[in-house]
Amino acid sequence: MKGTPDWFMYFIGFWTIVLVVFISIGGFFMFRKFLKVLPKQDGKSKLDWQNYWVEKSRPLWTEETKALLDKLTEPVPAPFRDIAKHSIAARIGQLAVESGASSVTVAHCIEGYILATPKRDHSFLIKFLEKNQIDYSPYKHLLE
Repeated sequence: MKGTPDWFMYFIGFWTIVLVVFISIGGFFMFRKFLKVLPKQDGKSKLDWQNYWVEKSRPLWTEETKALLDKLTEPVPAPFRDIAKHSIAARIGQLAVESGASSVTVAHCIEGYILATPKRDHSFLIKFLEKNQIDYSPYKHLLE
């Protein structure tokens, strides 16, 4: 009588590889989150600054700009959308507060989105702005 069937050994090998890959992917994202929590030279972490700018700019947001932020973050997968929205809102809020504006404008949203997102996401922004007939010529230097 033979030992363990060959197909069962392949089955165990396949699931071992799948588990190692999933654990590696999870570890990568956990490590990125850990790096964001580490304090910088000023004593605050990247997440502390994001929370600061979101809270500082909260009264400046209008219904129009909140809706625009929701539309801009629609393509982000649902599990990551809240995190992306928070980091983009922090950058937009920082621009609005530092400029001394009385409210967050569409211009703040566009510039903040460009500054808060990687270049690979800018093509979506351009398509979105063209579809909604929003002039983005003042920000072309940021998109290059």
